[in-house]
Amino acid sequence: MYEDKEIAAIDRAMVAIRRRQSRRALARRQGATGHEYEVLDVVEGAGGQVTVSMVAEALNVDQPRASRLVTAAVTAGLVRREADQADGRRAWLVLTEAGVAALGQARQARQAAFASATADWSVAERAEFARLLTRFVEGMPG
Repeated sequence: MYEDKEIAAIDRAMVAIRRRQSRRALARRQGATGHEYEVLDVVEGAGGQVTVSMVAEALNVDQPRASRLVTAAVTAGLVRREADQADGRRAWLVLTEAGVAALGQARQARQAAFASATADWSVAERAEFARLLTRFVEGMPG
């Protein structure tokens, strides 16, 4: 355990941010369950072809759980399955227009929360925070 007070403060702040700004927390504020948003995050983050197995790996869940999450996202109309033309046994997950819109709403909600939290900061303070936070994230392992 680190004895550095600043490191401990960073840890507490990061836990608080993760809890308040998770896709699930944002989805609850918008009246959704949030599980669909986890799938959207994976599909968007991959920037290409994604399978249920890839969702399972990215979310660190087993295959049946990933399949249920994907089915929920498909049922909600946020993702669709497209057959792989090269391998008929495989289906690719693709964001629908509604999925893209949901991600945009989640992004807007996060940015509104960030704007509110820094409303009394100067432009220079926001810029410095953005610079340091970006540097921090880039230095994180994994």
